[in-house]
Amino acid sequence: MPIHNKLVRDRIPEIIEKAGKTFHTRTLDEAEYQTELKKKMHEELKEYEEALNDKEALEELSDLLELIKAATAIHGATLEELETLRQEKADKRGGFEERIYLIEVEDD
Repeated sequence: MPIHNKLVRDRIPEIIEKAGKTFHTRTLDEAEYQTELKKKMHEELKEYEEALNDKEALEELSDLLELIKAATAIHGATLEELETLRQEKADKRGGFEERIYLIEVEDD
């Protein structure tokens, strides 16, 4: 039996069971959950970086968005509150649409 030891989506046990396989899970405590969410974000970001086409990239971005939603809740906020914060930062500092790449800043 392969060992995974990682955070999975809520319906994965149901999917495994429907496939006629046995499995073992446990529920993480808050500290473990936060740690595992961060690990999963790194995993999904790596998969996004390795995506070979737009479809794969969007699949991985949707996974990252689901993880961001979960992490936002851990910090006591909603996606709407996160979006408000994102918009405030964009208003003050801009977004990334203009593709500006800073080379250097001269000191006086």
